[in-house]
Amino acid sequence: MTEHPILITGGTGKVGGRAVSQLRAKGAPARVGSRSSNPRFDWTDQSTWDAALEGVKKVFVVPHDGELLTRPFVQRAKELGVERVVLLSGRGADVPGYASEDSIAGKTHIDGEDAVRNCGLEWTIVRPAWFAQNFSEGFFRDAVMAGELRLPAGDGAASFVDAEDIAAVAVAALTEDKHVGKTYELSGPSALTIGEALALISEATGRTVRYVPLSPEDFVAELIAEGWPKADAEDYADSVGPIRRDMDSHLSDGVEAALGRPARPFAQFVSDAAAAGAWRD
Repeated sequence: MTEHPILITGGTGKVGGRAVSQLRAKGAPARVGSRSSNPRFDWTDQSTWDAALEGVKKVFVVPHDGELLTRPFVQRAKELGVERVVLLSGRGADVPGYASEDSIAGKTHIDGEDAVRNCGLEWTIVRPAWFAQNFSEGFFRDAVMAGELRLPAGDGAASFVDAEDIAAVAVAALTEDKHVGKTYELSGPSALTIGEALALISEATGRTVRYVPLSPEDFVAELIAEGWPKADAEDYADSVGPIRRDMDSHLSDGVEAALGRPARPFAQFVSDAAAAGAWRD
């Protein structure tokens, strides 16, 4: 499809790793951008950027939360000859009140989207809802394995989206011209409460996992007692807040708009993850 490597920053992560696999399955030369790759890529070490970008025309940017690095990275990519940028952003980046003004991820996404839209390159923005894989690979897995997930999510629901779908939309945007200039809002085909999601996991695994709703204050206090820095605990609580405030239950059609097929149901994710041993000891 192209002789130029396609750089995937965060190329070993939940979405980036899947994007690498899907690109290679299409015969596209994906370059993994990570601290362990060769050439090495480290968001916080700008001396690694040029080697990772060498010969690259297209980049999938999985941003680094905590510092506003997307803008200088995209500018450097442009200077080195990159022509297309696909950005992994997040739901609520353009919704007032979705995240607090101090949200690290919120600032990263807002500034990153502005940088990409105004960089003068071909661009596509991908805004997923909560990842289904948070239950099997991410934030929630340890709690699922322990049998109890304690969160300040109330009885709100979220339209969890499969990371395979997120990666597929990114790959389409990297390899097809029809996605240039578009922002895709991605979700699964239905919204589930945390309790409903855990019930499906319990049924598929035979492992009893219960949801315990907490107030934000109690949640933060528990994390601090576990040794979390207060700022990190508060940021985690803030990230869950939109579920509690019913700002994450709406459905988005970005998967079908980009790929021409429906998004994968959460139940299918659970079935596949259970079969793959995601929740085995």
